[in-house]
Amino acid sequence: MEHWIYTFKIAGHALSVNMDTLLTMWLTMILLIVIAFITTRKTSIIPTKLQIIGEGIVNYFANITKASMGESEAKKHMPLILTLFMFILTANLVGQLPWHLIHLKSGELASPNNDINMTAAMAIVVSLYYIYYGVKKKGIHFFVHGFSIDGIIITLVDTLELFVRPFSLALRLFANIFAGEVLVFTIVGMVAYFAPLPFMLFELFVALIQALVFTLLSTTYISMAIKDE
Repeated sequence: MEHWIYTFKIAGHALSVNMDTLLTMWLTMILLIVIAFITTRKTSIIPTKLQIIGEGIVNYFANITKASMGESEAKKHMPLILTLFMFILTANLVGQLPWHLIHLKSGELASPNNDINMTAAMAIVVSLYYIYYGVKKKGIHFFVHGFSIDGIIITLVDTLELFVRPFSLALRLFANIFAGEVLVFTIVGMVAYFAPLPFMLFELFVALIQALVFTLLSTTYISMAIKDE
């Protein structure tokens, strides 16, 4: 599936961007800002249904992060963790909208997460984030675990993981979202009515699961980086 590529020049250098991904990414961010504003505009002791959902999401990840890294560290890293989950979930759901009705000269509008550039960017941010806090907490010992045989082996394994983790995060999310959209598009092309509905409902489930997987793995990596043991 090709992208709508727009090329422009900055200081004599040509840069290309996937405009379809940028459009749906900005739509996702706008939706999140609007939802956050509506949810928090009139909070009360007797919550609305939307407030209950928002508080439920916050409490769910608050409990997970507290159990994983302790209360003080959880408060520090919750903004990133919640942002990851809400953005990925919303972006996945945006991909379920009937974008195929809009015909572009090239490419097509879809979930921004069906672009490997999008998922790779998030994976790199997560990696740089936990490496920064790991080095801040442990210094050089974040990378080097001693000069014994065990320490050297663990150091080599951890070094390999620093490169493998962002690849696995990016590819897992991209592959699942991309494959799901291709599947639905293929079924719609074969049988336009009723038959695609079960697959579309299943993709809603996949959208939630993939957002959870990416976020929980990120939480685990951050926790492993900052814990003394």
